[in-house]
Amino acid sequence: MPDVPPGPQSPPHAPADRTSGGRPTSTPPTPRLLPWAGPDGKPCYLLTDRDDSLLSERADQVEALQLRMGAGLLEHARVLIDDPSVDSRQLRFLSAQLSAALGDVLRVAQSRGARSCHHEEPSDQGF
Repeated sequence: MPDVPPGPQSPPHAPADRTSGGRPTSTPPTPRLLPWAGPDGKPCYLLTDRDDSLLSERADQVEALQLRMGAGLLEHARVLIDDPSVDSRQLRFLSAQLSAALGDVLRVAQSRGARSCHHEEPSDQGF
């Protein structure tokens, strides 16, 4: 094998900036909290230097869907709450769905807030 002089390489912990010809960025990318949890229920993060990556775009789509579903559920809740014929079983189910939607919305808010500030660290309280 011919000897090849080593070329410039990015350290494994610092991804290359695609807009600067592959040179390492001066500031590392901020982890983005994704709008879904892993199989063990723990938060998932994306570490990229591109806001337009396929996974970033998918996360944006999921966030938008979660917000629309939350808004729709809120409208449904208003109707059920005003209906005197709704029983406690239906209200328990509604409260479980509202709780899940609120968790989704808080995750979206945390992710967007962290991306706008770039200095917040993920909270261990889930919001």
